[in-house]
Amino acid sequence: MGGSISVPEKSIHEFTVKDSSGKEVDLSVYQGKVLLIVNVASKCGFTETNYTQLTELYRKYKDQGLVILAFPCNQFLNQEPGTSQDAHEFACTRFKAEYPVFQKVRVNGQNAAPVYKFLKSKKPSFLGSRIKWNFTKFLVGKDGQVIDRYGPTVPPLSIEVNLVFYKCLCHLLQLYTCV
Repeated sequence: MGGSISVPEKSIHEFTVKDSSGKEVDLSVYQGKVLLIVNVASKCGFTETNYTQLTELYRKYKDQGLVILAFPCNQFLNQEPGTSQDAHEFACTRFKAEYPVFQKVRVNGQNAAPVYKFLKSKKPSFLGSRIKWNFTKFLVGKDGQVIDRYGPTVPPLSIEVNLVFYKCLCHLLQLYTCV
């Protein structure tokens, strides 16, 4: 049930997803960017803190190459009950999100979105390949590889330490695939 999943893709940049209006988006457009991919919900106990901090984190680091990709998900106690466009409007209106909010997805089970199957296969948790709850976060490097995974209770601003460390390490090693 929670075992790891085998996926053929080698990078997040190989996926195509749909935006909140149903238009296809090739994730290769994010090559050279550091991504924070989050399954979001508007009616969760973690909503206020996460959306507020995601917006703050994005504003602080967007000019340095950070992009947040929000994927609404209604798999956890129906906490994202509206349409994909409702979720997009909620994030942009209430929390001033300037980052992409995509179409609603499933993150667990056989019908999980392929991008989430990839993320979970690269960074499983103690639950194996399952996402525990809303606001699970995946940090992905400029090269499309998953760097780390953070649970729902990890505030987005606490990830800032890892972003700064990642940037410093890459500068030190003079890697061109890093921030």
